[in-house]
Amino acid sequence: MKYEPKYGHELESLLHNAAKSPALLHEFLGDLLSLKEYKDLAVRWQIVKLMEQGFSNRQIIKRLKVSPVTVTRGAKEMFNKHGGFRLMLNKHYRALKLRKPKKNAR
Repeated sequence: MKYEPKYGHELESLLHNAAKSPALLHEFLGDLLSLKEYKDLAVRWQIVKLMEQGFSNRQIIKRLKVSPVTVTRGAKEMFNKHGGFRLMLNKHYRALKLRKPKKNAR
C-alpha cells in the first residue's frame, strides 16, 4: 500500500468533523478500524494517561498487560511538551474539569 501525506490530512479532517458527533465518530471508527486496532488505540491512550499520573513503565506493563516496547514508545512521546499526547492530555483534563458537577451553594 502506498501512503501519501494527503491521505493523512484527509483522515484528520474526517476525524475532526466526526468528533462533533460522538455517535458518528463511534460508527466511523468502528467501520475504519478492525476491532483489534480499535482496542490497541484505546489501550495506548490508557498508557498515556497512566504515564501522566506517574505510574512507572513496569506498573503500566503489569496493569495493562502490554509489551515493554509499546510502553517505551509512549514514554518517548510524552517527553515532547508540545507533542500530540501532551496537547490532548491537557485538552482532555480541561474538558473533565468543565464537566464536574458543581457543589450545591447554600
